[in-house]
Amino acid sequence: MKLVIKPVDNQYSNDIVDLILNIQQNEFNVAITIEDQPDLLNITNFYHAGGGNFWGCFINDELVGTIALIKFESNTGAIRKMFVKKEFRGKEFSIAQKLLETLIEYCQQNKIDDLYLGTVSILEAALRFYEKNNFVRIEKGELPKTFPLMAPDNVFCHLNLKK
Repeated sequence: MKLVIKPVDNQYSNDIVDLILNIQQNEFNVAITIEDQPDLLNITNFYHAGGGNFWGCFINDELVGTIALIKFESNTGAIRKMFVKKEFRGKEFSIAQKLLETLIEYCQQNKIDDLYLGTVSILEAALRFYEKNNFVRIEKGELPKTFPLMAPDNVFCHLNLKK
């Protein structure tokens, strides 16, 4: 089994859309469509152009996980699109952990000191994962004014990366 995490761009859009929509709609019944997420069809402009990034995790060349970073202020970013295929979740593969570590390393190399994220309360395992990684829950009103809000999000977290 060969596990590779690498930056991805528009050439992977179809695989990314398939992975994410399947998890959102079929697994968690989140009422969200591709029309609600135009960023997935233009990864290069939406994520890379502003100083963020989008990573894919591949096992034997199959996309099994994603994580993205939107840089929305000079030293502040938002985590987006953290998804791992159901059969590849958990400690056996540690894909979510490896994806998050890749994103944090990128932030440290690019002087991004504050990381925020929004998610939905139904994703309890995801929230526990973030809290285990030192993210702290915050109120919506504590988010930076320029935070890129997604309509379904109702739980927010912050991680200070300043050492």
